[in-house]
Amino acid sequence: MFTGQAEQAMNFYISLFPNSGVTSITRYKANEAGAEGTVMRAKFTLNGQEFMCIDSPPVHAFTFTASMSLYIDCESEEEIDKLFTELSHEGVVFMPLAAYPFSKKYAWLSDRFGVPWQLSYNR
Repeated sequence: MFTGQAEQAMNFYISLFPNSGVTSITRYKANEAGAEGTVMRAKFTLNGQEFMCIDSPPVHAFTFTASMSLYIDCESEEEIDKLFTELSHEGVVFMPLAAYPFSKKYAWLSDRFGVPWQLSYNR
């Protein structure tokens, strides 16, 4: 749930993963609950996994939380390096990209939209 940035976030995520795209998008019209043209509901896929996002009309006292992250099991070091660079840009890094006892290469971060991600490479 975003507040005016759902489409921007969705397009950013789609640009990072293969086999991704917008499945459907419904926008608020004039005189509806949300700002005209913002996302009432959108479905999209990231590497074949379906997600949904919305632009919430009211501003809430809450946002995304690090208690739930999108977990990505990367196929290569190049992939984890690229995802870390792109997702951490203007975001917050909770655990820097490094080797940890539980992963050959791992990072935990929140992107510029506030969405938490865990990236892992163990091959």
